[in-house]
Amino acid sequence: MILIKGADEIALMSEAGRIVAEALEAIRTSVVPGITTGELDRLAYHLIIKKGGEPAFKGYRGYPASICSSVNEQVVHGIPSGRKLKQGDIVSIDLGVKYRDYYGDAALTCAVGEANQAAKDLMRATEEALWLGIGQAVPGNRVSDISHAVQKHAEAKGFSVVRSFVGHGIGRSLHEEPQVPNFGPPGKGPRLVKGMALAIEPMVNAGNWQVKVLDDGWTAVTIDGRLSAHYEHTVIITDGEPLVLTKLP
Repeated sequence: MILIKGADEIALMSEAGRIVAEALEAIRTSVVPGITTGELDRLAYHLIIKKGGEPAFKGYRGYPASICSSVNEQVVHGIPSGRKLKQGDIVSIDLGVKYRDYYGDAALTCAVGEANQAAKDLMRATEEALWLGIGQAVPGNRVSDISHAVQKHAEAKGFSVVRSFVGHGIGRSLHEEPQVPNFGPPGKGPRLVKGMALAIEPMVNAGNWQVKVLDDGWTAVTIDGRLSAHYEHTVIITDGEPLVLTKLP
């Protein structure tokens, strides 16, 4: 991991994060019954290019699209297609941008029309867990302080956290050390220091925490077919509160 400290580096990562945030907001407002995940992918691609970035996911380890679009029981890495979203679905959108050799990465989960209360509760708890994890991203803490905050909140709300996929360091590569799990006891793992950039990303299931990967080699789904939600932000650790790069002002 390369620490992000200089003003120029922070500015470049901030711009990558801004493009991510704007693309996700454009997708969020476009999620309506009848739209396809492929159409959302094309929207993201054109917006990222227009803003001067590059889709970080497209071609990464052979991944074929600019976003991951994971519907209902799909946890992460769902491949956009001609699938039409239906009233009551939930869809998680994960999106990365490369901007002048620096990366931003974020995710959110959207309801298609009006979701039922169980889906709303899952989404709310997952986003709350993300922000509680971000709150632990301060100098002197350890990576697992983030992990523990996420797990504690999700499980207190009656949900489970995925263990097969984790958050990660980010900066001049899309995935860097350290790994940032969403579970575990506090006080473990690398010490957090100023300049670390992390992508913190809880994936929370309504039922069992276990997942399986479909035959496409990418799409992970819950083992029991129940709903999953995913939220993520890229942050830089500072002397005080973490700097969240992938949220709109």
